[in-house]
Amino acid sequence: QVQLVESGGGLVQPGGSLRLSCAASGIIFSIVDMGWYRQAPGKQRELVAQVTRDGMTNYTDSVKGRFAISRDNAKNTVTLEMNSLKPEDTAVYYCNANGIRTTRSFIPRSWGQGTQVTVSS
Repeated sequence: QVQLVESGGGLVQPGGSLRLSCAASGIIFSIVDMGWYRQAPGKQRELVAQVTRDGMTNYTDSVKGRFAISRDNAKNTVTLEMNSLKPEDTAVYYCNANGIRTTRSFIPRSWGQGTQVTVSS
């Protein structure tokens, strides 16, 4: 009923930049929070950044000052600008949306398929 479609990601050298985008498909009235998580090999999935409908943001400490999250409520999209990338940023990045209200239902949480980000020289 609701799908999160991600784009962006890929291979970048240390110090480089990438942009991740995510669009929620379907007839959506509102989404409470949108954000990005990541999971590196052998590690648990962790929150990277999150933005509320009102524009309040939250970042994990390791990306503060380097990553910027933004969303477009009218288009139900969220973007993560990643700068000064480090090898430790290498992971699969997942788009996340919480509190999705559609014409037919309320969906507590939805995930994208994930997109690989590799930072390596």
